[in-house]
Amino acid sequence: MTRKLGFGLMRLPLLDKNKADSIDLEQVKEMVDVFLDKGFTYFDTAWMYCGFNSENATKEVLVERYPRDRYTLATKLNASFFHTLEDRDKIFNEQRKKTGVEYFDYYLLHGIEAESYTKFEKLDCFRWLQEKKEQGLVKNIGFSFHDSAELLDEILTKHPEMEFVQLQINYLDWESQWIQSRKCYEVAVKHQVPVIVMEPVKGGTLASLPEEAEKLFKEREPEMSISSWAIRFAASLDNVMMVLSGMSNMEQIIDNTSYMEDFKPLKEEEKELVFRAAQMVNGQIAVSCTGCSYCTEGCPKHIAIPQYFSLYNENMREKLEEKGWTINYSNYEVLTKDFGRAKDCIACGQCEKACPQHLPIVEELKKVSAHFDRA
Repeated sequence: MTRKLGFGLMRLPLLDKNKADSIDLEQVKEMVDVFLDKGFTYFDTAWMYCGFNSENATKEVLVERYPRDRYTLATKLNASFFHTLEDRDKIFNEQRKKTGVEYFDYYLLHGIEAESYTKFEKLDCFRWLQEKKEQGLVKNIGFSFHDSAELLDEILTKHPEMEFVQLQINYLDWESQWIQSRKCYEVAVKHQVPVIVMEPVKGGTLASLPEEAEKLFKEREPEMSISSWAIRFAASLDNVMMVLSGMSNMEQIIDNTSYMEDFKPLKEEEKELVFRAAQMVNGQIAVSCTGCSYCTEGCPKHIAIPQYFSLYNENMREKLEEKGWTINYSNYEVLTKDFGRAKDCIACGQCEKACPQHLPIVEELKKVSAHFDRA
């Protein structure tokens, strides 16, 4: 039986935290070895992950070190990086070269939302993807999705040839009016299309919870990690075939594989516990950023948007009226030595177009600036 945990090659350990492409290859090799030794096989990468270096790293840490039948590899075509029919093949062929594989087990049209869907249709990408499968260059075809359940229903109705869909599903976004995890999942069930889950821990948000939420989980299962509840919630859904986790250190590999080796779905009372925790967490998040960093590619002011939102969220959870100062003020100043400040934003809006969470980034940066850019 295929194990439901996949290794997302998006948040890999770095040699320099300020350089997205400086992947710590030796550490990742060790992580890959443990992951495979535990019986897990699914790896997920993409063209722009880790400063466009994730696919190259995949070749070095996985493809050149293991026979082809030991692993399952997925990658994606993102609408931001092709503009002609010819571009599709240029990227696809370059991806085969970068990863070193003859074929991809899973290939996705990446991050579909209303605007990019128009482009994928205009440039005939769904039929193109079918052709890649017919040629034996792709085994399974599908797409990842960041929009409304209504649009998802429209796409799956028009394209029944799609064999799977990758959705953002976690217990925090289950009833979100923006992400619509539950509604999108139900659309996939209606069309009998299997689901691959991304962002089950919401970029690490669900690995570190408010004290009262952590207490709920620790009283129930003292030995289980906080993040395990998020991954097990997603994996417990019947129509989910795989849950991706963007693991960035060996500790996460060991923890995730420990409870997913012999996975047991959550019981009903455990699901109720999860939703109680969601209510507690939702009340304390200032900016619902997952840290995917799609927004930073091409930022004219080179602003470290996800990092700034993370620091801001941490400070918003602190009792600042009592402390007056936190280490996050210093962390912000350190980051500004290599990146633009929040106040440098020129409101060009390219970040908001790229954001899978549909966040009002420009407005949120104003709040971050008011908080950290003290004259």
